Amino acid sequence: MKKLCFVLCAMLALPAAAQDPYPGKPIRIVVGYSAGGGNDIIVRVMQPEMQKGLGQTVIVENRPGAQGIIAAELVAKAPADGYTLLMGPSGPMTINPATYSKLPYHPQRDFAPISMICSFPLIVVVNANLPVKNLRDLVEYAKANPGKSNYASSAGVFQLTTELFKQKTGTRFEMIPYKGSGESIQAVIAGQVTMTIVDPAPAAGPLKAGTIRALAVTSAGRHPTWPEVPTMAEAGVPDMEVPVWTAFFAPVKTPPAIVARLQKEVARVVHLPEIKERFAAMGLVPVGSSSEELARVVARDLEKYTAVAKAANIKND
Repeated sequence: MKKLCFVLCAMLALPAAAQDPYPGKPIRIVVGYSAGGGNDIIVRVMQPEMQKGLGQTVIVENRPGAQGIIAAELVAKAPADGYTLLMGPSGPMTINPATYSKLPYHPQRDFAPISMICSFPLIVVVNANLPVKNLRDLVEYAKANPGKSNYASSAGVFQLTTELFKQKTGTRFEMIPYKGSGESIQAVIAGQVTMTIVDPAPAAGPLKAGTIRALAVTSAGRHPTWPEVPTMAEAGVPDMEVPVWTAFFAPVKTPPAIVARLQKEVARVVHLPEIKERFAAMGLVPVGSSSEELARVVARDLEKYTAVAKAANIKND
């Protein structure tokens, strides 16, 4: 009788346990780049407010390397319980599938889109001491110094954009890989590379300090944060608009209710006045999209970048 009572009590307790409110423990956000890079900076700006809203510790875990592939694979194979999320920018989610014939993950098959965090252009920068004042100067410098012209890149979107720039300008820059855009910026400052095309977050501080110089942005119009910086078209290189974004993703079988809870939190946080102000200082436009909107963007960009990579014969295998 006692044994039967124990079994019945255990069975009755199961529904209650299954309905435990989410989140009930710390949440881990995996970033595929080193500390100080754009995605790392963005999530750490959001981290305190997310912790307040979710009522749990939010842990940022950097897993740099292989253009975000290491981090994406880790999250794709993690339990689908809402406690391991991916900081998934354009690179690993829409560029890698276009430039690698084989990946250990698929952005649509293995992930549940949560919300787009923000969008932004890329920015072309050089060392402030380099005798290069504009994009035309950079092209002339590269053609005059083909043996020592190189660029830093830590993600597929930066590589693809720079390779397109090379094709359009007839220049030859050798790619030097880094583990994050923060490292790419530091390489420019240290004179280890000629230039880099990166997300604006890690460039904001050095631009303000005057250690690097911005030559152009990849948006259709000038960016309000740097109104003096021309667009690529204005600088003499047309058809170089590259809108970039970053977003949160969860493993594909994460319950819809958990995805919806996280989406609501992202949308709340990115539109807080203090977060919007900090984003604006880094050239970021807050979005906080629905999961469905993010899924449509991923599908659109996958198609677009696959066509670009095929036309440019870019293969990273």
